[in-house]
Amino acid sequence: MENDFDMKLDSVKHPESTSSYHAVPDDESARNWVAGSQTLDRPVFSRPSSALERGLLKRLLAACGNPSIRIVLWDGAAVGVPVGSQVGDVVVRDPVTLRRLLFDPRVAFGDAYSDGSIEIHGPLVEVLSSICLGVERAASGGLLARIVNRPRRRRSHTLAASRESVHHHYDIGNDFYRLWLDERLQYTCAYYAKADFTIDQAQLAKLDHVCRKMQLKPGERVLEAGCGWGGLALHMAERYGVSVRAFNLSREQIDYARQRAASTGLAGLVEYVEDDYRNASGKYDAFVSVGMLEHVGPENYGELGRVIDRSLTPNGRGLIHSIGRNQPRALDPWTEKRIFPGAYPPSLGEMLQIFEPTGFSVLDVENLRLHYARTLEHWLERFERAAAKAAEMFDARFVRMWRMYLAGSIASFKSGGLQLFQVVFARESNNNVPWTRSHLYAAQPDS
Repeated sequence: MENDFDMKLDSVKHPESTSSYHAVPDDESARNWVAGSQTLDRPVFSRPSSALERGLLKRLLAACGNPSIRIVLWDGAAVGVPVGSQVGDVVVRDPVTLRRLLFDPRVAFGDAYSDGSIEIHGPLVEVLSSICLGVERAASGGLLARIVNRPRRRRSHTLAASRESVHHHYDIGNDFYRLWLDERLQYTCAYYAKADFTIDQAQLAKLDHVCRKMQLKPGERVLEAGCGWGGLALHMAERYGVSVRAFNLSREQIDYARQRAASTGLAGLVEYVEDDYRNASGKYDAFVSVGMLEHVGPENYGELGRVIDRSLTPNGRGLIHSIGRNQPRALDPWTEKRIFPGAYPPSLGEMLQIFEPTGFSVLDVENLRLHYARTLEHWLERFERAAAKAAEMFDARFVRMWRMYLAGSIASFKSGGLQLFQVVFARESNNNVPWTRSHLYAAQPDS
């Protein structure tokens, strides 16, 4: 077994990145293609795949719920659904990649796609959606299933670790995010109040949706935890007449937000603080966090609740907007390792650990899962149009990595593996709360 399936992976390096994958209509033509009928920029492996390798690959697909895909190996051998019934083909270009895929599929798949040693023929989002749906329905038994779903060590969320995680993702350059985000640089789920909204219209609608949920009034003070590039704080100050103190650990985002506040004449109403939310002080009428809870870690939910409790006035209320799960489960390990270090999408039950110990009442919960899928579709379209510029900033591997991240996120939201929760809350003794939801839909913006 060791001769056929050498697990000494550390001694073997991946080949360099590859060109795009061409169509492989059936097994016979796949063998001809690999044998030289197409020009490849990778070495062609003469040794055929072994029965052991193909058998383990079948078991891996079963552990992943038998998605509607074929895996085509370097010699043209294919494993999976019959030809013609697949959503797409996943081509494994060399034996080393297959070994890594079998050993740690949840990390190796994304890495191999990024460096080109795995190629996908067919619509990327649909292929990934098929895999996501299969994994969601897969049984948990069996050795390979346990390998696929084995627990991982979580990254810590100390002050130092949180700063490092934020730097890894958000401080890679504002110019990169300008390529594909909306004009306000909103990097969270948009709100499609109308089906034909552009990304700019939907992000503006999201800002208003959040503000209406919090029932903001002129002259109130708002504490924001995790402010991104500052768009929500500026919107609250300009449109709703409140003052905002916004916390963020990203130096690049804070610098950008401060420049925007100064250029729009709102610096007197908005203060951007480069610090952790845990160091917030003062009293506020409202608390808001959009897209930050994913980076807090469940072990810190109690502390977040205490920060909110000590910060809000007796009639205070708030909103938390976060990616989530239907059941407690970690973020997929490739995304956590390569894109979002330390990220964790909580279930609603886990989120309640913010509110229950301090006696906050949950007033409203809305799930915008499909809105996030649409948001990501718009981001991916814009990212693809700017891919050449992104490659100039970084390299081709970086572009493929981020393509996998955006497309995989669409697949996760469409398959139901990820949710998007907006939770509105207030102190349990606060009776100054809306009786209906009519205020949310009275005046949706058109632009």
